[in-house]
Amino acid sequence: MRHTHYWTLMREEFGRVRAESLHTDLALSSLGSRTAAQAFDAGIDPREIWLAVCDAAGVPPERRLGRDKPRSTPF
Repeated sequence: MRHTHYWTLMREEFGRVRAESLHTDLALSSLGSRTAAQAFDAGIDPREIWLAVCDAAGVPPERRLGRDKPRSTPF
């Protein structure tokens, strides 16, 4: 997972303001009590960080891959 995909998932799930707050303020016990920002600085994989945020924030498994995108209809 890329850093940009992490932010897409964060903003879709939590909204821009809450996503930024969770990223900088939420201590993630599964990542050694680091925040997501600190985990990124430590070189931890964005997917691992995203899943740790999901666990801590109670995101259900069916939403952990992101929102379904509407499919375009062929003409």
